[in-house]
Amino acid sequence: MMWNVAPFSEATRHAFFRACSPSWRMVFGQTYEVRNSDRTLHGVHSMTTKNNTFNSAAAGDGRSKVRVRDLLGSAVFNVATPSLVRTTNIAYLCLVMAAVGPVACSSPPPADPPPPPEVAVITLATEPVTMTAELPGRTVAVMVSEVRPQIRGLIQRRLFTEGQQVTAGQVLYQIDPALYQADYDSAKATLARVEAALVSARLLGERYAALVKIEAVSKQQNDDAIAAYARAEADVATARAALDTARITLEYTRITAPIHGQVSASVYTQGALVTANQPDPLTTVRQLDPIYVDITQPSDQLLALQRQLASGRLRRAGKGTIMVRLRLDDGSEYEHAGMLAFTDVVVDETTGMVRLRTRFPNPNGLLLPGMYVRAFVPQAVDNEGLLLPQQSVTHNPRGEAVALVVNGENKVEQRMLKTGGTVGDRWLVREGVKPGERVIVEGGQKVRPGAEVRPVEWRAARAAQAPAAGAR
Repeated sequence: MMWNVAPFSEATRHAFFRACSPSWRMVFGQTYEVRNSDRTLHGVHSMTTKNNTFNSAAAGDGRSKVRVRDLLGSAVFNVATPSLVRTTNIAYLCLVMAAVGPVACSSPPPADPPPPPEVAVITLATEPVTMTAELPGRTVAVMVSEVRPQIRGLIQRRLFTEGQQVTAGQVLYQIDPALYQADYDSAKATLARVEAALVSARLLGERYAALVKIEAVSKQQNDDAIAAYARAEADVATARAALDTARITLEYTRITAPIHGQVSASVYTQGALVTANQPDPLTTVRQLDPIYVDITQPSDQLLALQRQLASGRLRRAGKGTIMVRLRLDDGSEYEHAGMLAFTDVVVDETTGMVRLRTRFPNPNGLLLPGMYVRAFVPQAVDNEGLLLPQQSVTHNPRGEAVALVVNGENKVEQRMLKTGGTVGDRWLVREGVKPGERVIVEGGQKVRPGAEVRPVEWRAARAAQAPAAGAR
């Protein structure tokens, strides 16, 4: 009997020989007992191979048919052969190994290793960076006036609308003026009386001065006339002062706004009795345009900044006015820039903070006293700053800043960073990386330290992705 394996593909034949040659080398030239699939003894076979064929001198009748499919090719054929081959020393060898051997015994050729993953990197370079301190603050009115009465009386009318803008000198309250008007009229009458007495004393003095020259009156009478005139002048001055006092007191019945600003709610209503120098104000007027923002900075930060400025590591941010920006409590940016008015020379003993006062325009009244804000104050310029995109910096479970760096062998290294705050959407890095090093910005989640990567410049990678994004 001859088994011709030529119809198989070359790959199948090779796989067949690789799978079966170890077994065949053990058994070629030996004698086998051949049994059918029903395990009945069917003769003795000896097997040899030559030119891709297996010869079998079988004593059986070939009643068993074996259907062989080329698992790696397409040829299918039948051979008349016993289905089970068994040696006296080895367990069953199945002739259908010729068909299933390439799948069960063979291994595919090793695949090529995958290429290194691509990552987007940024090459660090120094650049001038303005160091801006983000500090908490509260808004404070430029001027605050608590309106109190200066006389005693009943409030007749309230002459303002709560919450409106008032001007300096505008009448806010009217106190009952009847009593004070009477005092004024009395003082005015007193002045008229003493002024009349002054005229009489003056005329008498002039007459006695002429008579004393001809000795018609004594010198004593002349001296008394001169003294009476002086007393009349003094009485007039006293009466005028009393009249001025009565006039001022009468004017106090009209309570006016001492400054220009926005008036708050009225604490007292019409008919309320008020007194001079009472502890509670009638209302409060605040000037809100411009407005102060008092911010605080830890004294240790201020000391560290001064040391760096003194060493030359940093230089001051500008030689003139320092402009300050605000972020409101809702996260929005205030549209007007302010300026730094002064830095206090005293450290708060309880908090260790130094106060910085800034001044902002407030034409629309958006900033109200007592609002919490965040102020951005430029304090110095670092001429050799290193900035990293925020997505390139992560934090480990201990909260430390970490970045992945591609070294000269295109291997990934992990670096611990010391940051100095944010500048826009970038981190200012103090320690951990150096100029010229390549830091992974995108693709870091696909690699681990020690892995080999294929770096591409971050901006170039984003530019290449832009057309594809536009096409979608």
